[in-house]
Amino acid sequence: MVSAAIVVWALGWWINVWLANGTASDNRVVMMLIPAVFGLTVVIVWELLVRGYAVNPVILPAPSAILERMLVEGPRLWADFHQTIIKGAMTGYVIGGLAALGIAVLADRSDFLTRGILPVGSFMAALPIVGIAPIFVKWFGSDWESKAAVVAVMVFFPILVNTVAGLRDTQPMQRDLMRTYGAGYWPTLIKLRLPSAMPFIFNGLKIATTLALIGAIVAEFFGSPTVGMGFRISTSFGQLALDMVWAEIVIAAIAGSAFYGVMTLIEKRVTFWHPSQR
Repeated sequence: MVSAAIVVWALGWWINVWLANGTASDNRVVMMLIPAVFGLTVVIVWELLVRGYAVNPVILPAPSAILERMLVEGPRLWADFHQTIIKGAMTGYVIGGLAALGIAVLADRSDFLTRGILPVGSFMAALPIVGIAPIFVKWFGSDWESKAAVVAVMVFFPILVNTVAGLRDTQPMQRDLMRTYGAGYWPTLIKLRLPSAMPFIFNGLKIATTLALIGAIVAEFFGSPTVGMGFRISTSFGQLALDMVWAEIVIAAIAGSAFYGVMTLIEKRVTFWHPSQR
C-alpha cells in the first residue's frame, strides 16, 4: 500500500507538471484539471496510507469511510447544511454586507463619520468570536438568528473598509469632470464612484465569504438546537465518530469554495472592464 501511494503521488505530480507546462496551459479546462488532479491524488494517497498503516478510524478515517458516511447520513447532513449555511451564514452575510455598504456611503459623505466609524469597525473586527457568540446566543436565542448576528458582525468590517477605500479611489480629474457636467453627489456616486469601487467591494465580499462560514459554524458550539454543522461536529467528536466530523468538514469546504467561486464569477461579470479581469 505504501509503495502504491508513492507511485500514485509521483504519477499525479508528473501529470500536473505536464498539464502546467503544456502548450494548452492557458486553456480554461486545463486550468480546472490541474487542481482536480492534485486533489484526487491527495485523496488516493490518503486512502492508501490509511489502509496500508491500518490507522485507527478514531485518529484518521479513510476517504471511503467519509464518503460512505455522507451517503448514509445524507438527510441529516442536508438539515445541518440548511440550518448553518443557508439560514445562519447566508442571512448574516446579507445583513452584514448591506449594513457595511450603507454605512460606507454615509461615512463617505462625512470625514467626521469616517474617523469615528473606521476605528469602531476595527474594534468590532478584533472581537473574538468565542467571546461574542455566547452573548449573542443569550440575546437572540440558540436558533439560527444568533448565528446570523455573529456572522453579520464578522463580515461587517472587511466589507466596510474595502467599500470606503473604493469610494475614494476615483481620480480628481474624473470628479472635476462630473462637476463640470453639473452632477451632484448622488449621480456622481451612482455613475462614477460606485462603479470604480466595485473591485474593492468585491474584494471585501470575497474575504467575507470564508468569515461567514467560520462564524456560523463556530457560533453553534456555544448553543444550538439539535441540528447544525457546528453542533454535529461537536457531538460527533464527543462520540468519536470522526467520519461524521470529516463529512461535515468536507461539506463546509465545498460550500465555502462554491460561495467564493460564485462571488468571483459575479465580480467578473460586473467588473469586466477592470485590468485585473483581462
